[in-house]
Amino acid sequence: MTAQSVAAVVALLGCSTASHAGEAPGRVELIVTERGHSEPVPCRVHLKNAAGEWHRPAGLPFWRDHFACAGTATLELAPGEYSFEIERGPEYATAAGSFSVAAGASKKLRVELNRLVNMAAEGWWSGEMHIHRPPQDVELLMRAEDLHVAPVITWWNNRNVRNDVAPPDEPLVRFDGNRFRQVMGGEDEREGGALLFFHLRRPLNITGSSREYPSPMKFVAAAREETGAWIDIEKPFWWDVPVWVASGQVDSIGIANNHMCRSEMYETEAWGKPRDATRLPPPHGNGFWTQEIYYHLLNCGIRLPPSAGSASGVLPNPVGYNRVYAYLGDQLDHDAWWRAVRAGQTFVTNGPLLRVPVNGQLPGHAFTAPSGKELELNLFINLVSRDPITRVEIIKNGRVERAVASDDWSKSDSLGTLRFSESGWFLVRAIADNPQTFRFASTAPYYVEVGEVKNRVSRASAQFFLDWVNERIGRIKLDDAVQRREVVAHHEDARKFWERKVAGANAP
Repeated sequence: MTAQSVAAVVALLGCSTASHAGEAPGRVELIVTERGHSEPVPCRVHLKNAAGEWHRPAGLPFWRDHFACAGTATLELAPGEYSFEIERGPEYATAAGSFSVAAGASKKLRVELNRLVNMAAEGWWSGEMHIHRPPQDVELLMRAEDLHVAPVITWWNNRNVRNDVAPPDEPLVRFDGNRFRQVMGGEDEREGGALLFFHLRRPLNITGSSREYPSPMKFVAAAREETGAWIDIEKPFWWDVPVWVASGQVDSIGIANNHMCRSEMYETEAWGKPRDATRLPPPHGNGFWTQEIYYHLLNCGIRLPPSAGSASGVLPNPVGYNRVYAYLGDQLDHDAWWRAVRAGQTFVTNGPLLRVPVNGQLPGHAFTAPSGKELELNLFINLVSRDPITRVEIIKNGRVERAVASDDWSKSDSLGTLRFSESGWFLVRAIADNPQTFRFASTAPYYVEVGEVKNRVSRASAQFFLDWVNERIGRIKLDDAVQRREVVAHHEDARKFWERKVAGANAP
């Protein structure tokens, strides 16, 4: 289903006009409800004046170009013309409109949000893994985005928002019955890239680290001393990704990440491994490069589930813009949500809502067949999107096996049949028609195991990472010989890992 942003249902009531002398501000009482319901609904508001300046109301969480409210807000506005967009995560249509404010006037602005789909009612529960907003604001922000799981970054390199405050006895908080926030997330972001850490009882002692020393693997080892620790590779193109993956100590990787923003795209790879921008040009090249690298990992037989994060509080995104949906059924349990992410029973998105059952199975499932037998898989799709969808692609072993175009994704439909006679993997992604940013959804991979060979290992993909490790070693700049040997040792271990992958490859 393609649901374009719809104009708000707006009623301006009880207007009263005062003298314009001195250009006294007007007062607008904003009331946002869900269509068919009378109670106010939490939401995100983008409100700007005719000069393009964003309104920042007192007492409400604001970031870059938007604020969150519980469904009502009293706004003091200078006289003039205003336009707005109001959203509540990807499951609602955007409400857009405009209004004028006269000096000293008061009015009510009523806006209805139209729900496109209720993912939780289908058993899909949303979360994201990269939030830098103040912990005291997070519950309202989650309600405003209809987000259910949110680990919050409270320590990051030399920054610790908790300062000298002792870690909470219980960092996990449940509210609204089915929402969870956790306030002990952390980030190690340096020369090799960024790792996110969750489910720890206290921050890791990373303060004082230099760009290259100590190795991030020191903190990975420290995190692994705690039972249940979760380590996320924040983006696939960070320079140390081959090392982190080779260690076997990471749990997920962010293919819907903060370079993908709501209204713009961060088109370079920052200090990560750069793409060939001629082959992968802006504005979508960085998004495709992110996915290419992930596909290389899958081609090496590495079953690492995808994750998503927005970095709201650092980059322009709202909380939950990039999110992962995990399938749990009727009830949300915090530990079960993370187990579902680990199992790959997920899809990631920054817009389209993509469900693709295959032979009745969820993503993450491994289909099996005896040697010599062809496996036939039937794919169905259920897709809802505010943006038009240019194409839906079936990715098989890292390549586009089939692209499907449609003017109407409003109903569950067949994507046809996919056949395997050898082991491999596949997933489905939907690409939105958005010229400003890379807006997409992707299922986690499905796996295929034919005969005794459980994993397809591509020689070209393994060589891709071996070359990467060698290039990374040449970039390490440490004058202290002892420190350099300590750091390089982890890269040399990774080089041996990828050399073994190349030597043991069973596919081109």
